[in-house]
Amino acid sequence: MRPPTIRDVADRAGVSKSLVSLVLRGSEQVRPEKREAVLRAVRELGYRPNAAARSLSEQRTRTVGVLLNDLRNPWFVDMLEGLNSLLHDNGLHMLLADARLNRRTGQDPAGPFLDLRVDGLVVVGTLPDPAALGAVAERLPVVVAGAREPTLPGVDIVVNDDERGARLVTEHLIGLGHRRIAHIAGYGAVGELRRRSFEATMREHGLADEAVVESSDMTEEGGYRTTVRLLSRADRPTAVFAVNDIAAIGALSAAEESGLRVPRDLSVVGYDNTSIARLRHVWLTTVDNASHEVGRRAARCLLDRFEGAGGAGELHLAKPTLEIRGSTAPPVVG
Repeated sequence: MRPPTIRDVADRAGVSKSLVSLVLRGSEQVRPEKREAVLRAVRELGYRPNAAARSLSEQRTRTVGVLLNDLRNPWFVDMLEGLNSLLHDNGLHMLLADARLNRRTGQDPAGPFLDLRVDGLVVVGTLPDPAALGAVAERLPVVVAGAREPTLPGVDIVVNDDERGARLVTEHLIGLGHRRIAHIAGYGAVGELRRRSFEATMREHGLADEAVVESSDMTEEGGYRTTVRLLSRADRPTAVFAVNDIAAIGALSAAEESGLRVPRDLSVVGYDNTSIARLRHVWLTTVDNASHEVGRRAARCLLDRFEGAGGAGELHLAKPTLEIRGSTAPPVVG
């Protein structure tokens, strides 16, 4: 049997095709009894609007491409929830793509989205070649969420205040009495801001000589390897501030393998307040970087661009807070 058409709905409801179209678009110019008749006919027939035909008539696909740098990072889950909730409320649907997978296969990360003619693009996380988005931004609205690059004309950036977040962590550890504090640093502009803020805060408290910075790739394995190196030092740190929760989990594993108890022998702090940090057996002190709010703000920026709000791109900062849990404590004296 052929699928029902808008003509079938109109015949069942006893109205015109144009009135059915008004109801399906949510127009308020339809009398309640006519609206109910149309909606009843839609339910009875199992009618589904032809999205392709509507896209042609509206010259919009009502889809938003979301390009993620790393699907393995749980921070993206909360961010995507905030993003999708507002997009969905405005009749838009997300299409996801893994930038790492596309890169390994030699594919242009944003290419499939352009082929599908998405209405806009949200880039989540730090891409290896962020400048490549410049050509995409000339063709459709682009918003960057959770990263500081690229800085391009007309591209909004929505991110947590990384400098403030790193300061909250460092001052918390100093306030507990820690002096030898190590930072497992990340990459990109976000990693750089967190590292610089850590070093600046240590310097302001007269602890510049006690600050240790070790680079990592922001993965669990990277956090583990980096912490193993830190704990092998003669003047091993009493506290570790990891650039994200994933690296902090690696630090916890390294501490356990070294026979150290957290937080008695080593305090560990993460960043992102992911679901992993909230697990009871982990209970990680971490920075809540307002991931859900970052997602909603990114969606709002994109919607504003759709409505014709042009102009230069802006930087939107979400305020972080420190979630103190069970992985930090004063250092043991002696």
